[in-house]
Amino acid sequence: MRKITLTPALLLLTIVCSLSSMAQSGIDTLLPVRGLCIAAPQKSGLEEFTTFITKELAPRQVNTLILRVDYNYEYESHPELRNSVALSKADIKKLVAACRASKIRLIPQVNLLGHQSWATTLESLLRVYPQFDETPHVKMPEKYVWPNPDGLYCKSYCPLHPEVHKIVFDLVDEICDVFESDAYHAGMDEVFYIGDDKCPRCSGRDKAELFANEVRKIRDHLAAKKRELWIWGDRLIDGKTTGIGMWEGSFNNTHRAIDLIPKDVFICDWHYERPDKTPVIFAGKGLRVATCPWRTPSHALVQLNDMVSYRKQSTPEMKANFQGMIQTVWSPAQSFLDEFYGRKKNETAGTNTQAACFRALFDAIKEVK
Repeated sequence: MRKITLTPALLLLTIVCSLSSMAQSGIDTLLPVRGLCIAAPQKSGLEEFTTFITKELAPRQVNTLILRVDYNYEYESHPELRNSVALSKADIKKLVAACRASKIRLIPQVNLLGHQSWATTLESLLRVYPQFDETPHVKMPEKYVWPNPDGLYCKSYCPLHPEVHKIVFDLVDEICDVFESDAYHAGMDEVFYIGDDKCPRCSGRDKAELFANEVRKIRDHLAAKKRELWIWGDRLIDGKTTGIGMWEGSFNNTHRAIDLIPKDVFICDWHYERPDKTPVIFAGKGLRVATCPWRTPSHALVQLNDMVSYRKQSTPEMKANFQGMIQTVWSPAQSFLDEFYGRKKNETAGTNTQAACFRALFDAIKEVK
């Protein structure tokens, strides 16, 4: 028998045809969540971004937009945490109006627990309130390299500090109110610093319980105002057993928290280098999950095909847990729009770009409807 080699182009065509065939056969392949996660625009790019919502997202039937705000907002509850240039309340209301007109669910994100620093820079929370630092003995380097002797990727706040939640929940409530949102994305990905041996509060404690308790505390706070908690899923995957590794899975035993967190937490399951089939792990635990690609169109289409198959082949109970797809973008919003509209081109990336992945994913989703 002659061996057939699938080129990337042929693979994409095969997947799209497969999805189209499913749709034509009458199989319910609709995806409850068809989303985009991207940094909130800067003030200077606000008008173009709102146009992008109405002219590009709405026609593609994107129904969920997660905007990573962090400190890019003029907080009134804690103005000391604002970025030097930040969006105003009036700016946010323009985004809210554009999403409402386009029937898009708008969800803000401010990173909690982890990602309290980046490279050589502390983010606002630990810069202003250094007492919240889980690892104050780890000093920020003048020049950042990975790996490093301190194991520093990003700083975390101490989840057991008695004053930290008063501050972060003020931010959560304010950003959810201005976004008029019924959900909040807390990030909580790539948490390497948790339960540190030198932390006077966390030392010796079970890292899975620490992580799960923080998830529950945030979830309960949101639930009191009838809001959902969304988080990234990597800390709930056993990086060793699965072979996925320390970035897309946990090597510090937080993965056991998957059995300890509330079942109404929504999981955003990101995998960028391989189309790993981990949504079944979350769905099997009774958690709703969406798959999140990044910059490789062929991976995104395999992941879409998998998600459609999961929904097709599952019991009604399990099908409800397989929620859909969320394209992720990790450059500034303006950089993505420059790439999307062809104003700038990454010559070294070839076809594997965020914009190409976005277009391929939503073109394929359109075929299954």
